[in-house]
Amino acid sequence: MQLYNLYCKAMFLVAFRYVKDTFIAEDVMQDAFIKAFKNIKNYKNEVAFGAWLKRIVINQSIDQLKKNKLELVSINEEVIANTEEDEWKVESDTSVDLILEEINKLKEKYRLVLTMYLLEGYDHQEISEILNITTNTSRTHLLRGKKVLKERLKNTSYAEGY
Repeated sequence: MQLYNLYCKAMFLVAFRYVKDTFIAEDVMQDAFIKAFKNIKNYKNEVAFGAWLKRIVINQSIDQLKKNKLELVSINEEVIANTEEDEWKVESDTSVDLILEEINKLKEKYRLVLTMYLLEGYDHQEISEILNITTNTSRTHLLRGKKVLKERLKNTSYAEGY
């Protein structure tokens, strides 16, 4: 605990310089301390403990940035791929009440974006500001929500004999 108390503020600042987010920096710092304590037997006194710990924090920060970049790339690729197939039509005999009922059964993140975009006419910029998410996240939630909704409507139509 003494080591933690001695180095936590400095290591938080190191992590924050890399990840630029207070909560993520706290997580990175905590993960780095856990890693350091698990591997304390590998510390060889060749460098100061603070320098050794700082290297772990920097590596954790870089790993976090890489992870975030991979998530962002996959979201962007999905948006691009799905935008091309964004032809969205519903069977003409599907009732509005059935569509609303199925929208209300969706996960909250999809339900909110679908409702705001399709029913209330908000654009992705407005949705992102209201829900405090990125515009890419708004687009992704819309596309995923539409996909789930289409499947549910298709299954409902088959179940009801349409």
